Amino acid sequence: MAAAMLMCSSLTAVDGDTVRCDGQLMRLLGGGIPFVSGIDTPEIGSHAKCLKKRKLALIAKGRLRELLEERGLQIEIKGYDNTPAHRPLVNIYRKDGREVGAMLRAEGFAREWRPRHKNHWCSPDV
Repeated sequence: MAAAMLMCSSLTAVDGDTVRCDGQLMRLLGGGIPFVSGIDTPEIGSHAKCLKKRKLALIAKGRLRELLEERGLQIEIKGYDNTPAHRPLVNIYRKDGREVGAMLRAEGFAREWRPRHKNHWCSPDV
């Protein structure tokens, strides 16, 4: 699938690895490849299994919100997930060329996602 560029009049952080573009939910890849690699952040709210995970989720969402404040972001659709909503899988680039999800990972707000790999955000060593 060829990548498609997208413009949003409204772009907001839903959680640390999901954005809403004009009402459409989209999943960040963090520079990854659909169904091969991407990023993962802790689940937010009632989806979190421990208090630590809830706190980390709010911090990741806050950092993503900051990164989305820049004007001129470029959103590249790389595919669609397998959920009933068929969310677009996207990379979001800042004007300087850095990818937003990759920045979250480099800064410690996200981890690598791979198929069949679980990130255990509630572990004491996290």
